[in-house]
Amino acid sequence: MYLKLKVITDSKIEKIEKLKDDEYRIWTKMPAENNLANTRVLEIIRNEYPNQPVRLISGHHSPSKIVSVG
Repeated sequence: MYLKLKVITDSKIEKIEKLKDDEYRIWTKMPAENNLANTRVLEIIRNEYPNQPVRLISGHHSPSKIVSVG
């Protein structure tokens, strides 16, 4: 299953908002440098889908990302 993510970095709070079945908006405190925000976003998605492999497909340098789950 593929998820479409919109990531907002350098936020004061961390939260996740489900827009549709396959679309999320994620706020993270981590900055968008040295892959810190991407790593944190994958951790957040792993918490939403436990025991499922999670992999970043596209959007390594973009706020819009596609993630593979399962």
